[in-house]
Amino acid sequence: MTTRESLERFISECQQTMDYARAHLIEGSRQQHYDDVGYTNAQLELEECYNELMKLYQSANAQQREQLHRLRLQIQALQNEMTLLEY
Repeated sequence: MTTRESLERFISECQQTMDYARAHLIEGSRQQHYDDVGYTNAQLELEECYNELMKLYQSANAQQREQLHRLRLQIQALQNEMTLLEY
């Protein structure tokens, strides 16, 4: 079972990763991917966050799974936006 503290820490880390990725998404849409390396790194960090989330999901209780499910949807939406951004 996942502890509440570890889940909260993980969610906080994922939120920071999503903020970082959103900043690169905004910058990429404005500057036509001027910083491709940073953009790609942001996508990789999102993927790592998603993979870790799926591992935690296996040991979570029902309430924690609901939190993780909402977070997963946010991560996937951001990943889709970053993938579909035209430049």
